[in-house]
Amino acid sequence: MSTYLDRIVATKIDEVNKLKQSFNIAAAESQIAGMPETKGFENALSRTHSRGMGLIAEVKKASPSKGLIRPDFNPVLIAKAYEEAGTDCISVLTDESYFQGQAAYLTQIRNEVTVPLLRKDFIISELQIAEARLIGADAILLIASILTQDQMGRFHRYAKDLGLDVLVEVHDEQELNQVLELSTATLIGINNRNLKTFETNLSTTALLSAQVPSHITLISESGIRTKADVEYLKTTGAKGILVGEQFMRNENVGEAVLELMGAGK
Repeated sequence: MSTYLDRIVATKIDEVNKLKQSFNIAAAESQIAGMPETKGFENALSRTHSRGMGLIAEVKKASPSKGLIRPDFNPVLIAKAYEEAGTDCISVLTDESYFQGQAAYLTQIRNEVTVPLLRKDFIISELQIAEARLIGADAILLIASILTQDQMGRFHRYAKDLGLDVLVEVHDEQELNQVLELSTATLIGINNRNLKTFETNLSTTALLSAQVPSHITLISESGIRTKADVEYLKTTGAKGILVGEQFMRNENVGEAVLELMGAGK
């Protein structure tokens, strides 16, 4: 695990310990049982797309490596612009300490858009998964580099029991093999960012995708900036892409989506 991930996980452990003091998981599960069904995050990405590629557009104010990305940050307006531009799903950063996100942002967005939402955070506990469902998420992210194989399997099953889809993120061949051995993941994200150098290389998707069975919906993440990048990733077997910073740095995020993806739907 990289040093920056070590720091984030240490912070998350503190956050979860605090959450335990106020969050009753049995009461949360009871409340979830009465909630409407989630909106089908994985289905939105696995279907055939008129653009030839599914899109998860990300609502992201900052990052540990780049600092503040979007000073004029209005999560709801950004999400509505994404929806209008035809995004299939929206990813919402809810980590406060490193990405300046908030759980409240996801709830605010859920109240204003109809597309499926991913809670983008560093999940290390079932409490965070139940919380994700309560705040309006349709899917969660599990990051292989910060979890044991046992945790990945347990968290995946728990999320599915609560009606959530699960995007499992890998960075290299070792992580991918660990995920594939579980035989539970049907939605896998290949992150093109090297966690040691922070450099991105789209060939990471091409290299790893050859090992991913065809029944799995494959998403390419990080470093996607141009139409040529999207066209290249279409040749790798990826069914969709996750894009954040490229959109966030554009004053008009809707135009940025159309510029990268073309008209869709």
